[in-house]
Amino acid sequence: MFNIHTLNAISNKGTDRLPADKYNVGAPIDSADAILVRSAKMHDMVLPESVLAIGRAGAGVNNIPVDKMSEQGVVVFNAPGANANAVKELVVAGMLMSIRNLGAAWDFARGLSGTDEEIHKAVEAGKKDFVGFELPGRTLGVIGLGAIGVRVANAAKALGMRVIGFDPGISIERAWELSPEVHQASSVDEVLAKADFVSFHVPLIDATRNLINAERLAFMKENVVVLNFAREGIVDEAAMVAALDAGKAHAYVCDFPSNLTKNHPRCLTFPHLGASTGEAEDNCAIMVVDQIKDYLENGNIRNSVNFPEVRMARSGVQRLAIANRNMPDMVGQISHILGKSNVNIERLTNESRKQVAYTLIDLDSPISDDTLAALRGINGILRIRVL
Repeated sequence: MFNIHTLNAISNKGTDRLPADKYNVGAPIDSADAILVRSAKMHDMVLPESVLAIGRAGAGVNNIPVDKMSEQGVVVFNAPGANANAVKELVVAGMLMSIRNLGAAWDFARGLSGTDEEIHKAVEAGKKDFVGFELPGRTLGVIGLGAIGVRVANAAKALGMRVIGFDPGISIERAWELSPEVHQASSVDEVLAKADFVSFHVPLIDATRNLINAERLAFMKENVVVLNFAREGIVDEAAMVAALDAGKAHAYVCDFPSNLTKNHPRCLTFPHLGASTGEAEDNCAIMVVDQIKDYLENGNIRNSVNFPEVRMARSGVQRLAIANRNMPDMVGQISHILGKSNVNIERLTNESRKQVAYTLIDLDSPISDDTLAALRGINGILRIRVL
């Protein structure tokens, strides 16, 4: 029986995939084998040693102490792409709202008073203040061509826009999904220099903090529209507002309101709505639950943010799932101990990721407690599970 602790409400479309005869969903945290989380802050939490995995029902993992979990051999999963359509639709809505001045126009309409005839006259007199422009023929720059960025790029092409994108680490899977008509730039600056609109779909790390700043805004196009539905901090808000006030930029659309932006006439700010659809919450829950289940039962890792992807079909009598520091001769030491115990390896796969590595080994016979203790005694071993 596996104990699953939930830190936030998780869609039952996901948790219902955990059979009650094997999983205790809602178990206390002090006995948890895995934790499911959405937005709860985990950096100050002290987790029991029983925790093997954390599943984030979403893409970003800023609320999870990932490096600390790596040191403890805890695998952190997320759900990349599960909310991609929801975010894509909000980006498109943000572009349309900004170029048609819909926020200001709606405020104007809601502020009208008088008889219907007086309102109609005020509308005809006032609509000239909200004249906008259209998308076809204009250029969208997309920074980050993951699951969301690719969908945004393809949607913009379908709307008649030119699209230029940049992602030095685009995966083969995403490259196949990307429209061949999307031009792939060689740098962020190339995108920014050519774009009428720019949308960000990258994590917040040191390299992406303040990607939009005063220096870059200076060489971007006049009347550019900047859209940030990725992470707060990717855009230098003070520089962005200064560009809006100077007439350099047309609009800033983001999912992260602040005192500087929430009432600015050229800012459209939303209360972190990117993945806030019922469908996205269901999709995220289903994806992360399936990944946690496969890890707990079979040791397979897919869509982890801190461990390598390792999957292997089951064979043999017993499986070892081993997390360790990425050090020389780890597989050799493991194999040597198993050989001394007369245990034969039927199949083995090993991958590494930065400072950690992960190995799955299928054995033709069960190992003894003494052999397991010897394996755990190897310097650099973080976790060993017998499955």
